[in-house]
Amino acid sequence: MQHQKIPILLLHGALGAASQFEALTAALEQHYDVHTLEFSGHGQQPFSAEGFSIPVFAGEVLRYLEEKNIDFIHLFGYSMGGYVALYLCRHYPERIGHVITLATKFNWNEATATREVKQLNPELIEEKVPAFARTLEARHSASDWKEVVNMTALLIAELGHTNLLKAADLGQIASPCLVMMGDKDGMVSFQETIEAYKSLPLAQLAILPDTVHPLEKVDVPLLAYHIRRFTTSQFD
Repeated sequence: MQHQKIPILLLHGALGAASQFEALTAALEQHYDVHTLEFSGHGQQPFSAEGFSIPVFAGEVLRYLEEKNIDFIHLFGYSMGGYVALYLCRHYPERIGHVITLATKFNWNEATATREVKQLNPELIEEKVPAFARTLEARHSASDWKEVVNMTALLIAELGHTNLLKAADLGQIASPCLVMMGDKDGMVSFQETIEAYKSLPLAQLAILPDTVHPLEKVDVPLLAYHIRRFTTSQFD
């Protein structure tokens, strides 16, 4: 008798797209019913008239679950995708199973947002890192990649004004959560990751060795191992 595979949805990060999950999908699909989606304004999805924000992206996840008739699903979120996953847990817990985040930044305030926004200058990216500019142009086929960068800068600036996942919000999340980061992540700090882990009522923490922020540089078999281990674990 064949067991039905557990559904899991992979959520990409800022400036990302579903295509970045090809290797992870291949590593997981033997054990999971793997789903991916692209937030509006990313990849092959045009911008939404509803806006470009964490709540809008969360709404798109809920609509996807409705369209696919999925009542309950595990979430893996990379960077901003992890933030969206936890926002969903906070506000729509009945739909969400286990949540795994990787390289998600939690400490959003005026200072941290300003620092990140400075990196999100399309002209500077084109001049200083032309290979990355070409990657973004190819990745975001439905939109002008420069507009995606500009909109992402506005989203981050808004998070600097209003962090949607303060410690009190994380404390209200009932889903089991695995918070992961790389030990060489230049964007996400140990301190903010550990503080988020401590704020979550049902949480585990994992530090991936020799791992920087970009998803493309993550050890996929190691990441898949942690996802499988966590989603099959029991919380007493």
